[in-house]
Amino acid sequence: VQLQASGGGLVQAGGSLRLSCAPSGSIFSINAARWYRQAPGKQRELVAAITSGFSTNYADSVKGRFTISRDNAKKTVYLQMNSLKPEDTAVYYCNADLYAPLFTTPRNDVWGQGTQVTVSS
Repeated sequence: VQLQASGGGLVQAGGSLRLSCAPSGSIFSINAARWYRQAPGKQRELVAAITSGFSTNYADSVKGRFTISRDNAKKTVYLQMNSLKPEDTAVYYCNADLYAPLFTTPRNDVWGQGTQVTVSS
């Protein structure tokens, strides 16, 4: 199973983008999920996280600008990014713990392929 991340692109400073993340295949659903990002020459950092109970957590650098959410019916997690800044430019990665119907082994710490977000000044 893989995670499919989408929604990246090029946007001007102050603009918005919404990233989506969903597991490939139909049998797995998302339990907890996280968005990370990695800028050139920098370490990968945690941006936002959401639990199965909809609790959320954010990096200080994105608080008040980014919102992580989930739609369980669509088996999708989103990252709404508003008031984007050039320093938000990075490859964004989805990471999640997945579960499936009975007798199917859960999958923890599954990564998506990354989606590029570029914010121009």
